[in-house]
Amino acid sequence: MREPAPFHAALAEGPSGGHATWFRAADGVRLRAVIWPEGKKGTVLILPGRSESAEKYGRTATELAELGFASVSLDWRGQGLADRLLPVAMQGHVGRFRDYQLDLQALVELVGRLHLPKPLFLLAHSMGGCIAFRALSEGLEVKAAVLTAPMWGIRIQPAIRPFVGALAASARIPKFGQRLAPGTSLECYAATVAFEQNHLTCDADMFAYLQRQVRHVPELGLGGPSLHWAAEALRECRAIRALPAPKVPAVTFLGTREQIVDSKAIHTRMRRWPGSRLDLVEGAQHEILMETRPVRERLLGALNQLFESTT
Repeated sequence: MREPAPFHAALAEGPSGGHATWFRAADGVRLRAVIWPEGKKGTVLILPGRSESAEKYGRTATELAELGFASVSLDWRGQGLADRLLPVAMQGHVGRFRDYQLDLQALVELVGRLHLPKPLFLLAHSMGGCIAFRALSEGLEVKAAVLTAPMWGIRIQPAIRPFVGALAASARIPKFGQRLAPGTSLECYAATVAFEQNHLTCDADMFAYLQRQVRHVPELGLGGPSLHWAAEALRECRAIRALPAPKVPAVTFLGTREQIVDSKAIHTRMRRWPGSRLDLVEGAQHEILMETRPVRERLLGALNQLFESTT
């Protein structure tokens, strides 16, 4: 039996019929899924980035519904309304980065139980793109994937680079590993930064949309990550560099003004992924799905063409 979960539909601005449910990963962590079930072409698994909630993708779900796709997103462990993993709820954390694979596996199983339209497709952003790459390499059954600014490497501030090795080693010490990563705070970035200084989007309306969500419902937001999360993320980025390219066709979108993930890692991987292509978006920042309308239309057109070509 499914247990209904809270869902802030007015803030999400998704298509009608959206609803949320609790579900659990294999290790017992409680997660939340938001489902927009209407669509005849199939279902898109929307995998959010770090610090995000499923509500953030309501407008994206509306655009997918207009193309004929149902969609479902989730709150990863440690963020959104899923179980938080540290006493300080605003601090991001994970035990092992591979634990996110348990969340994704549980989401796929939930989609099966809900009998959502098939086939399945993937739309993954930032950290979601890192989680997605491992899953695709290990046989996740989706027809095609679109990734936006996937976190296959993390952009590290020059002043911190000489200390990364020492910080990663110290992160294995439990109490020390729970400290905030350098240069971060417990404040939610989208809730506190001004539009003029933000590194997410060039679209003022979309930025206001993101701010409304985390200001009206602060528990949807998240502050900086723990040292342990940062060390685990860097370790996973190194590990997936050695993984074989997935056999799933894909398009990856990357803005030329990207300042959060490592653009070089994306270029390197995409050169080694047969059946995929990299789409560079001039002037765009990190949040391609939240960028200006011409950028979003470009992405949605490519998504629709790719997904339809695989069915």
